[in-house]
Amino acid sequence: MTPIHQERRRRLMAAMGESGCDAVLVYGNAWQCDYLRYVTDFPPLEGEALALFFADGQTRLFVETASDAARAKIEVPYTEIIQCDDLTGDVCDELGRLGNRTIASAPESLMPFGMMSAIAAENIEDGTPMIDRLLLIKSPIEIEAVRRAAAIADRGYKVFMEACRIGRPEYELVAEIETFFREAGCPENFMILGSGGVDVRGMHPPGERRIQAGDLVTTELTPAVDGYYAQVCRTLVVGEPSKAQLDAFDVYIEAVEAGHAVLKAGVTAGEIAKAENDVFRKYDLGIYCTSEYTRVRGHGVGLFVDNPPHILEDVATVLPAGATVIVHPNTYHPAVGYMVLGEAAVVTETGYETFCELPRKLLSVSA
Repeated sequence: MTPIHQERRRRLMAAMGESGCDAVLVYGNAWQCDYLRYVTDFPPLEGEALALFFADGQTRLFVETASDAARAKIEVPYTEIIQCDDLTGDVCDELGRLGNRTIASAPESLMPFGMMSAIAAENIEDGTPMIDRLLLIKSPIEIEAVRRAAAIADRGYKVFMEACRIGRPEYELVAEIETFFREAGCPENFMILGSGGVDVRGMHPPGERRIQAGDLVTTELTPAVDGYYAQVCRTLVVGEPSKAQLDAFDVYIEAVEAGHAVLKAGVTAGEIAKAENDVFRKYDLGIYCTSEYTRVRGHGVGLFVDNPPHILEDVATVLPAGATVIVHPNTYHPAVGYMVLGEAAVVTETGYETFCELPRKLLSVSA
C-alpha cells in the first residue's frame, strides 16, 4: 500500500467515525473514478466498479471484467476482489447481507439506478458531501503529487511547442505529447486542442486539420502522477503574433490575474469567476462569459481532471486551504478566435501557490 493511499484511508476512516458511518459504497468507471480511486487506489480500465470500505479498513472491490480483476489482484492485493457477471445484482446481494449497518454511498449522481432503487439500498445515505470534502482538501502528500504532475505538464507543453509545425495534422501533435508522457512514466493524460483562425470556437479531440501559418493553437494538457492530475492551458501563434492577437490576449492575462488576485482560503468559486468575468465586461466582451461561448472559468483538479467546484458565478462553494484548482478564463474572442490561459495552483490561507513555470503570455513558434 502506497503512503499516499495509507494517508487517504486514515482520513476516510476519521471522517466515517465523525459521521457515525459503518461503511462507504463508492462507484467508478474508466472515465470518472475519483471516488473509487480515493477509497481503493484502483482505477478500472474496462466497465464499471463498486467498492465497499468498512470502518475497520476492510475493502471489497466489485469489478465486471476478468482483466480488471486480474490487475486489481496485483495492484491492490490487500483488497478482496470480486468479479461480477451482474455488478448491480451482486452488490445488492452483498448489501442485503450487511443487515442494518449505516452505509453511505458516493457519488450520488453516478450510482446505478437499479441498485439504488433496490430494497437492499433503502437505508443507504448520501455520502457524497463527505467524500467531496476529502477530495477537495488535499493533504501535503497529495499536493506534492499534483506539483509533480504540473512539472511534467510544463515539460509536455514545451514538447508540444516543438511539435507544432506547419503542415502537421492535429493528431500528430497529440501523438508526440502522448509519447513523451508515456516515456516519462506518465500513462494518464487528458488533452484537447484547437487550431485555426477566427473560426476557432473551442477545443476538441484531435482531428486531421493541418497547422497553418498564423494559426492560433490552443491546448489543455492534464497529466497525472500517482492518480493526481494537474492542468496547464496555453495559447500559441504559429508565426509572429499580430497586434490584434496580442491585444486580445491582454484581456485573458488581465482576467486570469484578476481571478488569482482574489484566490485564497475562504473565498467562493463564484467570487473568483466574477473577478474574471468583470474584466471581459469592462471591454464589452461579457457575452463571451456565458454558456453560449464557454463552459467554466476554472475548476478543481485532483483525482479527476474536472473536480468540483466549477468556477462559475452562481457556485457558492467556499474554497479551503489545501484545495487544488485551475483558474482559466478560456473563451472565444470575436477578433481572433478562441484563447486559453491557466494553470493548476494550491489554495493557501493568504493566497495561492502556482505549480506552473510557463509564462502567462501569448506564446509563439516559428513559421
